[in-house]
Amino acid sequence: MAELPDNWRQAGQSESESKMQQSDFPSSMSSQEVLVQVETENNLTSANEIMIQNAKAYLLQKSTVSNLNLYDHLSQVMTKLLDERPNNAVDIIEDISKKVKRTQFDKKMDTLHDEYESSKAYSLAELQKSLFAKTVEAEEGGADHEEEVVDTPLPNVMEMAYYFQHTGIGLGTDEMYRILLALKQLVDVYPLQKCRFWGKILGINANYIIAEVEYREGEEDTEEVGEEEDAEGKEDEKDEFGRTEEEETEEVEDKPPASTYKPPPVIPKEENRSGTNKYTYFACSEPAKPWVKLPPVTPAQITIARKIKKFFTGNLEASVISYPPFPGNEMNYLRAQIARISAGTQISPLGFYQFGEEEEEEEEGSVRENYEENVEFEGIATSELLDSMANWVHHTQHILPQGRCVWFNPVQNKEEDFEEEEEEEEKEAPDEPEPEVGPPLLTPLSEDAEVNHIPPWVVKASTHLIPQYAIAVVRSNLWPGAYTFAVGKKFDNIYFGWGHKYSPDNYSPPTAPPVQPEFASGPDTTEVDDPTVEEEQALRAAMEERLAAAEEAEEEEEEEEEEEDDDN
Repeated sequence: MAELPDNWRQAGQSESESKMQQSDFPSSMSSQEVLVQVETENNLTSANEIMIQNAKAYLLQKSTVSNLNLYDHLSQVMTKLLDERPNNAVDIIEDISKKVKRTQFDKKMDTLHDEYESSKAYSLAELQKSLFAKTVEAEEGGADHEEEVVDTPLPNVMEMAYYFQHTGIGLGTDEMYRILLALKQLVDVYPLQKCRFWGKILGINANYIIAEVEYREGEEDTEEVGEEEDAEGKEDEKDEFGRTEEEETEEVEDKPPASTYKPPPVIPKEENRSGTNKYTYFACSEPAKPWVKLPPVTPAQITIARKIKKFFTGNLEASVISYPPFPGNEMNYLRAQIARISAGTQISPLGFYQFGEEEEEEEEGSVRENYEENVEFEGIATSELLDSMANWVHHTQHILPQGRCVWFNPVQNKEEDFEEEEEEEEKEAPDEPEPEVGPPLLTPLSEDAEVNHIPPWVVKASTHLIPQYAIAVVRSNLWPGAYTFAVGKKFDNIYFGWGHKYSPDNYSPPTAPPVQPEFASGPDTTEVDDPTVEEEQALRAAMEERLAAAEEAEEEEEEEEEEEDDDN
């Protein structure tokens, strides 16, 4: 039989049949077996295509570091090899790959303008441009703006820097002027009555510029969470099983022995505008960066801050890892150190401040908290300020060991508790603690105690060549970095340091408290092995015998009573 033409055969047969005829199948295979074999080959072909697509998709994935993919890189390497056709290509393929990568990272340079990497100083300068920008309101204010300048609480920082510069203390004219512009931004944003450049505390990664302010009457923020709300929140705390303390005690039948330990009472913080919270403080790392308001300080934070010594990191949200544990983060630790430094180093010439009439009429034993500026103060000669430390006084309240400027009696809160307990049991009332007393306001510096035979203060003149124009400057030895100048009717305090108090000995953390003693031994705390089955049976039999004996004794008593009644 003659063979059919190829075009007729392809037209008359299906695609599968044509594949069957084109393939070399054994003549012994049936048509059904041939179809199965063709479908198998088709599946293998589609599977290979899927594997190729997956491999290509993998090679097309971009790197998170260089934003390149391996597929394009291999294509460029192969293209470079085929174009150049070097000898021993297998030995230099790694070098070619590096050259291809290097061409991807060449900077786009221009003959007129080169691209430079911006440094931290450049980015900070760009940020500080806003300090020198004059607002439209200031340009259009006219006479009204001049009246506002007279009543502004903005301090004359440059004048203070001028006097400190004569004594060799300061940050430089440029930085002080930027700080002045930063304080101007602070004054424009917040309703302040007073503002003062407190100083600069150094840190490991960044420093803190501190501003001491006082709000106007009724303008202070009161969006603070009270201690009572915190206590209420703690009462509703639940354990890992979602149970409160009351629910847990109800569910547990065998209660563990109750602890007799009672934590010491919590000393409340002093209110705003009084004591350690008399002023509000703001901090920023650099001028033109946002000011951050520091929270009020608590007695617990001051007490723990006296026992630890930590360097500041420059991050207000950083945790303070220490022993004893500090109750707060670096923001709270910074605020506690500011309160301690202010209480120990804020001084003024004698007679610059005086107590008002209301303060003088108070009863004896009360703590004086307020004072006023003496309008009739005519100044003290520099020679007198240099001769005696009695011409300098503290105008900031002393912080007591309790962590407050005004002592708080912790027994007052327990009076109601004792009245309730007296109904159940008669208990002795706690002893009345002795009130803590510190030096009063406007105490002369001559009464300060020495530390390890080191005077707490050192006073010197700015110059000995021209004594008639000299400035008196006082340096604190207890808080290195605290300085005060005075000339005529002007004086000011400033601090530049690490925020650490001087210690004659090397710092060592306090020792851990003694281990709590064990509970008193007794039936509630003594461990007993579980009884065996035989012991339980013997105990049960003994209990039954006792009950039977008790019943017989009751019956005998009843019979005796009946006999006595019959005899009567």
